[in-house]
Order: sequence, then C-alpha cells, then structure tokens
Amino acid sequence: MRPSTRSKLPFDLMSSLGRRLLFRTILQSNAATLEAVRAAGTAHMNTLAIPEMIEYLGRIGYTPEDLNALNVIHVTGTKGKGSTSAFASSILQQTRPDWKIGLYTSPHLCAVRERIRVNGIPLSEELFAKYFFDVWDKLEANRARKLEITSLMPAYFKYVTLMAFHAFLDLKVDATILEVGVGGTFDSTNIVPKPITTGVTALGIDHVAVLGKTLPEIAWQKGGIYKNGVPAFTVRQPTDAHEVLRGRATELKASSFTTTAEIPSLDSVKLGLAGEHQKSNAALAVHLAASFLNLRLSTEPLNSSKSISLDDLPESFIKGLELAKWPGRCQVVRDPLRTELDWFLDGAHTIESLHSCISWFASPGVALTPSSTPLRILIFNCTNGRSGSTFLTSIHTCLTSQLALHQPDISANGFFTHVIFCTNVTYSDGHFKGDLNSVAHPTELVTQQQLAEAWKQVIPDFPETNIHVLPSIEHAIKLVQSLEDGNKNGETQVLVSGSLHLVGGVIEVARLSDVAL
Repeated sequence: MRPSTRSKLPFDLMSSLGRRLLFRTILQSNAATLEAVRAAGTAHMNTLAIPEMIEYLGRIGYTPEDLNALNVIHVTGTKGKGSTSAFASSILQQTRPDWKIGLYTSPHLCAVRERIRVNGIPLSEELFAKYFFDVWDKLEANRARKLEITSLMPAYFKYVTLMAFHAFLDLKVDATILEVGVGGTFDSTNIVPKPITTGVTALGIDHVAVLGKTLPEIAWQKGGIYKNGVPAFTVRQPTDAHEVLRGRATELKASSFTTTAEIPSLDSVKLGLAGEHQKSNAALAVHLAASFLNLRLSTEPLNSSKSISLDDLPESFIKGLELAKWPGRCQVVRDPLRTELDWFLDGAHTIESLHSCISWFASPGVALTPSSTPLRILIFNCTNGRSGSTFLTSIHTCLTSQLALHQPDISANGFFTHVIFCTNVTYSDGHFKGDLNSVAHPTELVTQQQLAEAWKQVIPDFPETNIHVLPSIEHAIKLVQSLEDGNKNGETQVLVSGSLHLVGGVIEVARLSDVAL
C-alpha cells in the first residue's frame, strides 16, 4: 500500500501506516545515519548536509526565508539542550498564554509525536498523519533534484524536521523553540536565516566521529548556530571551548555574545526539573526567553510592555520554571501497579550528564533514605561509539563522592544490589515498539557483555550472580518485578540510565506512560 492512498484510509490507520513507513521501510534511521557518517567520514556531511536540507525544503514548497516567520529560539549543546528548550517553552507559555509556542526536540521517549509540540502538547495522531503525508506527497510530486547524490526521500531526522517546519508554519505558531539534533553547523535545523536568539548549553565529549574529538572542535560545530545580527548566548564553558564559541560569534557576526551568569533569584525557585545542574539550564532559558521577548515585543505596534529585567524576574517566568516538565530526565516515578517500586529515570549518555545523574540520584531526599535500606537496581545500556567502561567508572567515582558526602556508612561497591545490562530492543520476542524502531538492531549482546566485564573490573567483589546481561527491555522489566516480589525489606529503587531510548522503552514496557509522560 502506497502512502498516496491516504485519502482512502481512516486517520487512525493513516497514523499507524505513517509510523511504520517512517520507522521501518522508507527512511534511514538516525542510528544508521550516524553509523554511515562514522564509516565514511564527515566530508559528505560537511559539504552537502545544509544544501540537501534546503533542497528538500524547496521541494515541499518553502524557502529558508519562510522559516523566519517561526520566530525561532535555536538551542544546541551536549547536555541540557532539551531541558533548556523545555524551560524556555514553559516560560513563553506562561508569559504569553495568547500565543502558540512550537517546540521541536529529539529524541522522543515513547512516541514520535513528542518531538513536535504546540504549547507543550505533542501533535495528535491525526495531525501527525496529516503533516507526514503532506510532506511525503510534496516530495513525491517534486522529484527533480539539483544534487545527483541526494536521495529522493530524506533520512529520518531530516524528514521529521521538515514535518516540524511545515506543521509550525501551517499552525501559525508565534514562537518556536528549535533544538538541534547533532552538533549545529551542519545540523538539519540550521537553515533558519534569522532566528530571534540562539543559545549553547554545556559542552562535553559526544558523537566524536561526527563532531570531533576535542572540546574546541565540538564547540566550533555547536557555535555554527550563531547568526548575523542575532544575540548569541552560552553557559560557562571550559576556557578553550568558550574562546571558540566567542570566535564563532564574531565570525558569524552575532549582534552580541553573552555568557550567562547565575541568577540569584533562581535559588528560591523550585524548578520543575530536578537536579542541581538544571540551574544552569534554567538560567540560560531565562536569558533566551527575556532576549526573545524584549526583541519580539519591541516590534509589536502599540506595545506598552516594559523590558524584562533579570534582576526582578516576572512572576510568569518563575511560574514557567516551576511548571516545566521534561520526562526521562532526573525523574522519579512511582510504579502505578507496585506501590513500593520507584523508577528513577534519566537518559544521561555522556560523562558529564552521568555525573549529574548520579549526583541527583545519590542525594538525600532522592535515593538516600536514612530510615531504610532499599533494594537498588541499575538498568544501563549505551549505544555504539560510546565507551561503556568509561561511563561505568564515572558512575562509581561519582557515587563514591556522593556517599562520602551524604552517607559515609554506605559503600559505593554495594550501593546497587543488582545491575542489568540490556539492549534497547523493546520486547522479548525481538521486536521494537513502532515509535522506538529508529535505534540500531543489535544482533549479539557484545556491548552488554562488555559492560558486564567493565562492571566486574570497577567492582571486583560485586557478586557475579547479580550482574545480568539481557537481550531486551522486557526481559529486564520481568527480572525487576521478580526481584521486587522477593524483596522482604519493602522498598525497591530502580535507576534507568545510559540511553534515552532505553528510558523510553522502560516507560513503555513497565506501563508507566500515564504517570511518566
């Protein structure tokens, strides 16, 4: 059945068909795209990524200049870009409830519709199906390509980005928070000529085959979102990375370059996203939102609004920060069917973000409970190209520091009773949930076996029978439930980390969607 037969299908079937087409049979997944880049080098990405994206945009009827109508806040970084985007979206929603606020982020946890939101709500299945087929039909109708090497249909992330642009323009959003996928300079989102403002969150080492192996190289890529005549912001960075960002702002003729300082008034705000590291993300979001509103409102006729000052945050900013939600990041979820089982969800997948994750998890009021000794389980996975051994060493080192600070009578070696290393495959029969099918398909448990060996090296006396290598998330959930059933002490804590795809799969299989999303 071809996508063009959509007019004969009910909306629910169209959306199901659209998801299958998108994830399984037509578009190359992000994992496959990144793997291809690793194999072939970055030359293709560097020279053709943006021209290809502009060509696809033209084939669906738009020019890059049309995207200026989206009034974009463009956000990149290694860690915290999704959280910063969520904070900024929430602030704008509270400050201008009469506006439509578009939010485009990646990856999704459980449903691809999460990537394209308006006022914090994912597109409905009906609208997702509509915009999927709108883009598909336009690409099919306009098959001529200037670049011979360009495929007829764009790869996964490019396609969804085109859908987001089309949806936001069609819905006439008043503002758009646009999160970069990977990097910045050559990212598919980086075709908006004149965003309103731009920001870079904390930098770290990730996607080295695509972005470079050093912080300055990565900073150069990230700083590519800065634009001529547009304010450029960054959080505090290591000196060498900071200077590269400053240079990029100068090179690209940004109207200003600002390193966000701490905002004292944030200390009294209970942020909607947990973790000490979120203060930096919240501060950047405040700067971006204030800059956006000051610039945007100054162009409105008969505008009587005062310029927003960071010294005295408006109540709407505070409310926006408090109400911000970003599932799967430093999130605690009580299992709806097992009242003594708590899930601690954080999709940390870099050294820096794992440090933030453990600092949050192993702290009083979160996992540290002086009145009890819960059964603690770690579920962990990491994708190809990342060093599992380094990640696990970082977890243990940070855990040791946290326990020495808050509960010195507990040893980091015995903090977790069981550790589970599983793939991101959703179900025990080897199948994925349709929306989670964009990840790589493991044929063997090589990565998981390597993680198990690395854990033994980090903690040589850890009971080998308590180290589990499993082929799917469903296997892991069943083991957790079995261990929880046998827990005589009552409370069970499960930390899920290392991959947002893993976190999304756990939410799906453990049936946490109603309480986690």
